[in-house]
Order: sequence, then C-alpha cells, then structure tokens
Amino acid sequence: MKKRKLASMIVCISMIGTMLMGCQKKEEATTTSQTTPLGAAATTDKKDNVIRIGVVSSLTGGSAIYGEGAQNSITMAAEEINSSDSAYKVEIVNGGKVVDDAGDSKQAVNAYNSLEAEKPDAVVGAFFSSVTLPMAEIAKGQNMLLLATGATNYKVTQVGPTIFRDCFIDPYQGKMAAAFAKDQGAKKAAIIYAKDDDYSNGLKDAFVENAKTAGIEIVYTGECTTKDTDFSAQASQVVASGADFLFYPCFLDTVPLFVQQARGAGYEGVIMGGDGWDGADTTGLETDFEKCYFTNHYSSEDTAPAVQQFVTKYKEKYGEKSLNACAALYYDAIYMLVEAAKNGGGSDTASLVKGMTGMKFTGVGGTFTLDKNGDPAKSVVVNTYENGKVKWFKTIEPESN
Repeated sequence: MKKRKLASMIVCISMIGTMLMGCQKKEEATTTSQTTPLGAAATTDKKDNVIRIGVVSSLTGGSAIYGEGAQNSITMAAEEINSSDSAYKVEIVNGGKVVDDAGDSKQAVNAYNSLEAEKPDAVVGAFFSSVTLPMAEIAKGQNMLLLATGATNYKVTQVGPTIFRDCFIDPYQGKMAAAFAKDQGAKKAAIIYAKDDDYSNGLKDAFVENAKTAGIEIVYTGECTTKDTDFSAQASQVVASGADFLFYPCFLDTVPLFVQQARGAGYEGVIMGGDGWDGADTTGLETDFEKCYFTNHYSSEDTAPAVQQFVTKYKEKYGEKSLNACAALYYDAIYMLVEAAKNGGGSDTASLVKGMTGMKFTGVGGTFTLDKNGDPAKSVVVNTYENGKVKWFKTIEPESN
C-alpha cells in the first residue's frame, strides 16, 4: 500500500508540474503577444527587395483633384516597376491606397500616424507645405524617410536629414515669377495673397524681393484668406493702382473666382500664379483666362520621352482631368525610392536615406540632383491658357537661377 501511495503521489506531482509549465508557457505567449509592436508581422514577412511605401495626399475638399492624380500615378508606377526586371519592387501600404490629409495639418498628422502600423520604409507626401511640415517633424523623430512632393516651403527639408522633396522651393519659384514679369515688360506689379497660408506667404515674399531687384515697383499688396470668395474690393484696388502685372499665389479652388472678379473690375493686364493654379477650372471663363500664366513642375507638352510615356499612359488609363503636376510628382517619387534602394544597397529606411542623399534623377520632372538640403535644382515651366486649355509657354532652366 505504501508503494502504491508513493507511486500515486509521484504521478500527481508530475501532472501538477506539467500543468504549471503549460500555464507558464501560455502566460509567456500572452505577454509576448501583448508586447509585439503593431505591424511586426508585416515587418517579419517583408522581403529584402521590397520597398514598403506609405502615401499621403488630399482626397477630399477643394483640392481633391490632386489626391486623385496622386492615387492614379502611384498605382501606375507600382504596376510598371513590379512588372519590370527591376531588382527592387514596391508595395504601397494601406492596401495600395493614398491616406487622405484633407488639406488640413491635424488630419495630415492623423494620416501619417495611421501608417505607422503598416511599418513603411518610406512615406511619400504631402502636396501642401502646411500639411507636410508637421509630418516632417514626426518623421524626423522616427528617422523615417519622408519624400515630399508639392510642398515647396523651403523649411520642409530643413527639418531633418531624412526629409527630401522632388519639387522646387518657393524662393526659387517666386524668383522665376519675378523674372517672368520682367521679361513681359512689367513696370508696376500688384500682389494679392492668402495671409493664412504659408505657401502663399512664401511666394509673395520671394516675388516682392526679386521684383524690386528687377526694377519692378510693387504698387499694391492686398490680403485675402484661403476661404474667401469675394475679391472685388482687392481687385478694385489693383485697377486703381495702375498695375500692369498681378501676382496671385493661391490655390486652384479660388483661382476661377479671382480671375473672373479681377477681369470684372476692369483689370486687363497679366495675371500670374504659382504651381497651386494647376488644375483650376476655366469652364465658362475662357476669355478671362487670356494673359494668365502660372509656374509649374512640368508640362504635358514636353517632348522628352519620359514625359510623353507618362502622359500617354496616364490618359489611356485615367483620362485627362486629373493629369496634373501633382500626379507627375508622386509618380516620380515612387521611382526615386527605387533608385534610392539601388544607390543605398537595400530597401530598409537607412539604406533608402543613404541612397537618396545627393541623388541624381531623371523623370517626368526632368533631370535634377538633390542638394545638401534634399532639394532639387530643376527647371521651372511657365504655362498659359488658350481657349481655357493649359498650354506650355516657356521653360526656365536651373542655370537661370
């Protein structure tokens, strides 16, 4: 009986030990699961030759046409790269979809943060400086590569060494606008700008500085906001000032109303804007848009093979409505990241940053080299309108800078 009792006790102790070990393993597994970073599975499954890219742009609001162009162009670029013999492939996270910043800085931060769970190797965007700047601050803290597209405020890339862009900067764009005004024989210039927008302020400041250097007198400076719809008072002041050149560095949603009201007030001279005019609706205002110009990042009429290949394919797939500079810049951005992987020897963020630094690149936006700030020295296109349609007018090369 004692032997049997002893044997029974040994069996029981063994079973209890096994149960305790099982509980311990279960607890360890639970703890491990709780402390594993969100999106870690995606990182584990990531292939060494695949660049995971998050994309942010405006899909809602008055600038939704930009986000449409961005979405179409990144999809097209990814399809081309992944079907080619490129050593590096791309994956657009968030199911291949652009995350909406709604043209708002707070929403842009939310959009950027939503990508964190996807563990991207780089983030592309955004198109507006005001929404890109707060994203750049976060990217700096994370050592994340942020490749801005239309964010032309010079401060963007000065945030940190992992921030780059494929567009020119406002001081350069404003300088070229002033140079164009001089070429047009302007003597007296008026400016109306959106006081609540960094982009508009930056272009205004650069234009004023360079216009004065060019011998152009600034005879009137008027203010508006990005939400204004009535510009009649400012337009009347422009006419009264005797200006022969009017600079309006604001975005496309207000451009039709502004041009219409300026002409309605009796202003017959040149009206010029920046790249924010791209995509403005001229329907019913074809006559008003005569003698109007804007600086831009590319022209669809450029005969360069890279441009014509992009334009032809884009029109075939998506039509012409959203074929704008935003689409071209996002398209180039995806290809730039592939080039960065080749230069840096890997698809991880550190390798991409290494490969992007000082990069020389040829794309839809021309051939350019990124300087020490991560900014490209590139040509500026000046477009005009014929019967309401955007037409190439001239290209100002970097040597003119």
